[in-house]
Amino acid sequence: MGRGGTAAGVRTTGAGIACGLILALGQAPLPAAAANPDWLSSYETAPDAQPVKGASSASAGGPRLTPGTYVDTISGGERKFYRVALDGTSNAYVSAVLAPPRDGTVSATDGIRVSLRSAEGAHCSVSNDITFGGTTPLPVADYSTRRIGKGRECQTAGDYVYSVEWIGSSGASTASRWPVELKYMKEPGLKAGAVMPSAPASWNTRLPQRVKGEAKGASGGSGFYDATPVGHGVWRDRLNPGESRFYRVPIDWGQQLFVDGDFGDATSEASSVAAGLRMTVFNTARGFVDDTGGDYRGTPTTLSMSTAPAAFANRISDQDDRSAMRFSGWYYLRISLAQRISSPLPVTLRVGISGEPQDGPEYEGDATDAGFGISELERAAAQQNAFLDDDDDRAEMLLIIGVVGLVMGTLLVLWLVVWAVLSRRGRRRRTTARTPFRPSAH
Repeated sequence: MGRGGTAAGVRTTGAGIACGLILALGQAPLPAAAANPDWLSSYETAPDAQPVKGASSASAGGPRLTPGTYVDTISGGERKFYRVALDGTSNAYVSAVLAPPRDGTVSATDGIRVSLRSAEGAHCSVSNDITFGGTTPLPVADYSTRRIGKGRECQTAGDYVYSVEWIGSSGASTASRWPVELKYMKEPGLKAGAVMPSAPASWNTRLPQRVKGEAKGASGGSGFYDATPVGHGVWRDRLNPGESRFYRVPIDWGQQLFVDGDFGDATSEASSVAAGLRMTVFNTARGFVDDTGGDYRGTPTTLSMSTAPAAFANRISDQDDRSAMRFSGWYYLRISLAQRISSPLPVTLRVGISGEPQDGPEYEGDATDAGFGISELERAAAQQNAFLDDDDDRAEMLLIIGVVGLVMGTLLVLWLVVWAVLSRRGRRRRTTARTPFRPSAH
């Protein structure tokens, strides 16, 4: 894939119940559809995404987007326009995922270009191009941004113009209409007078030793919305030919992500033709961070990646891979395999999260609620490979866990009371039974 442009405490009972629920979620069987090897062969857009139809020109306006997820379609060479409602205090991120069908055809130069401009035409950030980089149609994604800062463009509230363009010259793709998934996220601004935390000056590019331990099963998701949560550890999956699988990893301020992907094992069937492998990291707002690739030729193959530590100040870096590590939150890992082998490929992901969590910036608002951050519950869920949605369902899940904790705690108290009563009655019966009968002296 190529890219252009610049771019405190908890009661023991409640905690135990919550952990037990997480364990139960983590050990729940996969949906029946997961048994179908074709289930994850194509990208799945979010089921709650709102359908929209972008305009064909900036002057036509287009639908207004507010924070949320949307879905449209686009064909080769087409450009779609949308209006984005921005306030004057938040950083804004509008992403696009070009989601190819299983039988799609592309060229290496096909991809998408995303841009965000003011109504007067000023660029809020440099337009980003991201291409397939090969003939296998993989989901490609990136964002355009509006960052609050002195001397920058696009600082006032109002409607802005967001565009998504299918770039490239693939004749086979121009007749197709492919889904494009849009997501608008708002990151709260900093409090007045808040000091931006400094960025790290240096960091490790490799862990002292590979992540070890017993591998746990983790069936990757079909897209960003159902990306499987995984924490620090070793995870096992299978990758079908022509398939992309998604995982999400919790990264806090000051932490780095390291990934070793081991593809194939000693029992894998040899392939007479090289099969392309690719491993890609996207940030919390679906921005492209970095990727790596290689060929699978029938023998075990390893791909390795690492990121800079997540730091708020990274956003002012002129290095794309560092600038993208600007959030605390979920980071997404996508692995892909070209359609050139006849059987599923075993995959072992060694996920390393390095570094102690650090204090983040003083936000004017709840950044975690806006999608930029990780709760302790979500972090525990990732370590158990349990699904907890990071948007609308978070509050619902927390409510469920709270209710379950209350009910279970109440039942426990009632059981203890009943047990105590029954125990006292039992002792009385035993005492009565042991007392010998003595006839009256009268």
